[in-house]
Amino acid sequence: MSFDLTGTRALVTGAGHGIGRGIALALAEAGSDVVVHYASSADAAASTVGEIESRGRKALAVGADLTSTDATARLLAETVGFLGGLDILVCNAGHLVGRSPIEQMTDEHYLKTIEVNLGSTFRTCRAAIPALRESGAGRIVTMASLAAHNGGGNGATAYAASKAAVLGFTKGLAKEVAVDGITVNAVAPGFIGETKFHDTFTTSEGRATAVAGIPVKREGLPSDVAAAVLYLVSPAASFITGTTLDIDGGVRTR
Repeated sequence: MSFDLTGTRALVTGAGHGIGRGIALALAEAGSDVVVHYASSADAAASTVGEIESRGRKALAVGADLTSTDATARLLAETVGFLGGLDILVCNAGHLVGRSPIEQMTDEHYLKTIEVNLGSTFRTCRAAIPALRESGAGRIVTMASLAAHNGGGNGATAYAASKAAVLGFTKGLAKEVAVDGITVNAVAPGFIGETKFHDTFTTSEGRATAVAGIPVKREGLPSDVAAAVLYLVSPAASFITGTTLDIDGGVRTR
């Protein structure tokens, strides 16, 4: 078994900050060259690139709107051109958008939530499959959530539904591309601190309540998610596909 990823080529979407940044840095430390995708956080993405380069790996920041087919295709073309191919894809891009009860939810809010979570994952995977097939041992990791299992917090039903859809997409895609030597797995983080998500959408009281409900009695860290991703893209996980790793401190054991 090996977690040495020297010589591999990776794309991490939404990698300017938080979980995506943690994953990009972990991949670089294991030996990957990394393309850092961002939507609007250009400065943060540039900082991530600088940290990757300081570890002796190649890195490039590329901005793209993953709700656009053309922009996603351009991202993959720039990625493959810069890296000379692609071995690892981590579909981290996505967010809550906002909290809204279903009765008050607009079509626009619903559609945007689905697009930034499920749609971005679909478009990125679709565009990446040819390069991952050429790799001969391609790895895809999608980003679900504890919300996919429990429906999420107040006003997050559309988000939970989009993340549950990511799980179904992951299983279906895993079966489609297994013949090409590509594995497809998901990670489902619970309460992960040090992220813009909770800085934006969670109150201090909400954080305290969340931690009280976690059996290990602490918030998760981006590095906790990154460690799971590192395993799934490594040779040690070559016989694992279509599955989900829950990274929630034991919440689902209750």
